[in-house]
Amino acid sequence: MKFITAGRYYFYALLLSLMLMAQGSAASTLLILGDSLSAGYGIDADKGWVNLLRSDLDGQHRVINASISGDTTGNGLARLPVLLEKFKPTHVLLELGGNDGLQGHPLSRMRSNLQRMIALCREYKAQPILFGMRLPPNYGKRYADTFAAVFEDLADKENLPLVPFQFEQLVVTEGMIQQDGIHPTEPAQPIIADAVWAEIKGLL
Repeated sequence: MKFITAGRYYFYALLLSLMLMAQGSAASTLLILGDSLSAGYGIDADKGWVNLLRSDLDGQHRVINASISGDTTGNGLARLPVLLEKFKPTHVLLELGGNDGLQGHPLSRMRSNLQRMIALCREYKAQPILFGMRLPPNYGKRYADTFAAVFEDLADKENLPLVPFQFEQLVVTEGMIQQDGIHPTEPAQPIIADAVWAEIKGLL
């Protein structure tokens, strides 16, 4: 019968512990690809909904905020491959499209860009999550409804989680929208963070 020496025993014990630690520390990586809504336009960025979500996760999951104010779906599509390669996310929240609508870009092009980003995420084995964008009421109900339907229809056909953006509720609540009539204020950030968390908590 062979006996394991004390030195070898401790070596195997240490190796097993390191393996278990590595498994325990493995966490999901959430990449947020967005525009000013996620970049914290007009407010203290530390108090934006992305940082609130990151704080709530308390290091259990990695959150990468790759949002840039003013970005359209076309900008996001151009940037996404590099971000997927660099960060290797397990989940990608696509919070884009608002600027396409505000700038009057064809909705067919916006939809195509979103579809291509969804496909890219899946190529990299990342779960895409769609943020349901909304337009201010002054853009007209017909156009605003058609715009919002793009996200709802894509989520349905692509079988994607859809984070609702209750813009209409924020607009009619005093102090929730900045003077530009577009961007949420600091007090609105926890509401957005809660809406995102409610949709993704079962996915991470």
